Order: sequence, then C-alpha cells, then structure tokens
Amino acid sequence: MLAFPCNQFGAQEPGTDQEILEFATSTYGVTFPMFSKIEVNGDGAADLYKWLRAEAPGEDGSEEIPWNFTKFLVGRDGAVIKRYGPQVTPEEIGAELPEYTG
Repeated sequence: MLAFPCNQFGAQEPGTDQEILEFATSTYGVTFPMFSKIEVNGDGAADLYKWLRAEAPGEDGSEEIPWNFTKFLVGRDGAVIKRYGPQVTPEEIGAELPEYTG
C-alpha cells in the first residue's frame, strides 16, 4: 500500500508532508509509505492520478476521485486491476487478492 495525501476533500490534510505523516502514524498507526501531498482531480492533478483515473473510472463512469481513501489495485505488471471506493478497507481488498493472483 502507498499513500498520497491530498487536501482537495474538505481540507482534511492542510499540513506539511511531515505533519501529515506524524498525524497518520500517531493516530492511525500507518506503516506504509506516504508520499508528498498531491492533487488528484482537476487541472493540477498528478500524472499518476490522471492515469489511474483513466484506467479505472468509478462505478458511475466518472474519472474524478469523489473522496479521500479511494484505492487502486495495480498488478505486478503495472496494469490497473480495480478501483475501490473510500469505504472499502485494505483487509477487504486483501481478501480479493487470490482472485487476481491465481
């Protein structure tokens, strides 16, 4: 799992990269890599998210990210396998992995 903080959703991540990392680790016990804050929607969206959104639109067909914690499963070959909504937990995604890994 990798995290890309974004302040585009209700200004929930207004701090610096270090402040966000400290909050995530002390409050939620985050141990996975966290990258610098980016934008995921709009003209300033990071290229990574432009690509992820295009490869796996939401259930409604929209490419926009509706809220924090939208997740993408990417295969070892770099292909986007599936997009998950914010409410889906990493544990739920983990339970599906055998379906995609054989």
